[in-house]
Amino acid sequence: MAVGVLCAVQGAAEAIIVQAVEQTGGRLSVTRRCADLTELLAAAEAGLGRLAVVSGDLDLLDREAIELLHRAGVRVVGIGDAARPWLGERLVALGADLVAAAPHDEASASEVVRDALVVLGAAPDNGRDPSWPDEETIRRPARGLVAAVWGPTGAPGRTTVAVNVAAELAAAGRRTLLVDGDTYGGCVAQVVGMLDEAPGLAAAARAAGQGTLDLMTLARITPTIAPDLRVLSGISRADRWPELPSSSLDAVWTVARGLAEWTVIDCGFCLEQDEVLSYDTRAPRRNAATLSALEAADVVLVVGAGDPVGIQRLVRGLGELTDLGLGSTRMVLVNRVRASVAGPQPGDAVGQALARYAGVPDAYLVPDDGPALDTALLEAQTLREAAPGSPARRALAGIAAHLDSLLVAAPSAEPAVAVRA
Repeated sequence: MAVGVLCAVQGAAEAIIVQAVEQTGGRLSVTRRCADLTELLAAAEAGLGRLAVVSGDLDLLDREAIELLHRAGVRVVGIGDAARPWLGERLVALGADLVAAAPHDEASASEVVRDALVVLGAAPDNGRDPSWPDEETIRRPARGLVAAVWGPTGAPGRTTVAVNVAAELAAAGRRTLLVDGDTYGGCVAQVVGMLDEAPGLAAAARAAGQGTLDLMTLARITPTIAPDLRVLSGISRADRWPELPSSSLDAVWTVARGLAEWTVIDCGFCLEQDEVLSYDTRAPRRNAATLSALEAADVVLVVGAGDPVGIQRLVRGLGELTDLGLGSTRMVLVNRVRASVAGPQPGDAVGQALARYAGVPDAYLVPDDGPALDTALLEAQTLREAAPGSPARRALAGIAAHLDSLLVAAPSAEPAVAVRA
């Protein structure tokens, strides 16, 4: 049975590609010639094809659109333009499965179709490497590590931990990017004293959605606030969360790995996945930023408060993470540990509770140090700057040192992506 092809190619190349598809001996068949992106997405969701051939300059084509095609089980062949090589790079950034230059004759169109069959798994690759003699190879950024700082509701100190762990990593000589990914009450910019609270993460997500986010763009919107420490500020209002779709954020984390050795993301508390809306694949997810960060994270720092209510919420939160399959590598932190609310030996009490109810025998404890934290907040400084001798700062520095020990030899680059010239 022929595999359906959805064709949304502009210009003279469309007729050449359609003809080449129809000459595949019944393996492929054009089921819809789409005039625009809306018609293409509708045809894909209706199950009319398994392969989409799309012009790189198709109006409104972005990363979200290609993700919708992938969700519908459609592989995407992007058609670039030899006169505009940036189109090929954009299609790669948007997530196309294959990128090829617009064919100009029957032979070049047949070659594109043969490569599309390989992408579909409908034809053997005959041992071919997924590259061509005339290819332009685009290498993805070197791979840094991502640490997501998450904790349950109740303000257990996620931002405090994220800011100070990032500061300690940077002080140790690691290139570090601190990201405010809290879509409910992000305040990283204010905590570190950034006067310009432009939503950098939203700008990065927009660029990623359009396929224009690269290292230079990300570096431009992440100001340096200390040696080796950059900040990507969050959204200024909670109602702006639709500006952060998971498809775009996934690309942001990928580029961030190339900009920094450590990307530390301050996440929101909610893990709800909007199951009521799951029937609509186009519906944005309210907690996409948090879920995307947790899925991308190499390690999750789970933060709970050192009081009876906070410990109960932490135990339940750890169960939620497990149920959702998130945070397979975790460091559990209990913040603001103090005798006044946990008993005369608060560390022992907290440790025993977590070992008994959550199976966590080795939680990291951060002692309460209200005066030092108040001073740091008042001065818009990190604990390292405001109170270097603080017990809380020493505990967070130890956590950062242990986290940094995870930065072992990693691949110098992600696999190359071949782009047909």
